[in-house]
Amino acid sequence: MNSEKSKVKRIPKRGYYNRDKVYVIMDRHYIAHVGFIYKGEPVVIPTMYGRDGDVIYLHGAVISRLLNELEKGAPMSLSIAGVTGLVLAKSAFSHSLNYESVVVFGKASLVHDSQKEHALQVISEHLIRGRWDEVRKPSKQELAATKVIAIKIDEVSAKIRDEGVNETKKDVDLPIWSGIVPVIKHYDTPISTDSSPLPDSVKQLLKPS
Repeated sequence: MNSEKSKVKRIPKRGYYNRDKVYVIMDRHYIAHVGFIYKGEPVVIPTMYGRDGDVIYLHGAVISRLLNELEKGAPMSLSIAGVTGLVLAKSAFSHSLNYESVVVFGKASLVHDSQKEHALQVISEHLIRGRWDEVRKPSKQELAATKVIAIKIDEVSAKIRDEGVNETKKDVDLPIWSGIVPVIKHYDTPISTDSSPLPDSVKQLLKPS
């Protein structure tokens, strides 16, 4: 159930609330921007994340301002977005972007030691699937130096623009090019730091979609 705070108000037809659809968008991207209040001032911090069902995991150093404030129960929201196209109109005013975005509201809690490695695995697998099984696992010292926060998703919505150019009538016949320039994410040739063979997790990224 979505309240007024998570409903899309500007162009409501672009809003989506089905969690399966929303989670597909979340799983496509890598950076979440987390907003919270710190000493009476609004702060937004970008960070990696991972999703496990209706829970988002964030991690960082035990001294992280973001994680320590979330652990205290500070009000927060989280957003994720990606650009899918440049929308270039005949007038400067009508330029836009095609995009997909998600806004999350939820409650944060500390992940205790018994679940910390699982949460870090979720974040690792979000970054690159299969990599966790190829690498050394975190040591006790590394786990002790790391804080992990779980955010239970209470409300979530997506907003998507996937449209053409919206020209005003007076501009339609202007002799100016207009159209869409798609923005496509791709992975380039890996840059190795040693002579070890390329792992399966990286090879999988490079396969044509």
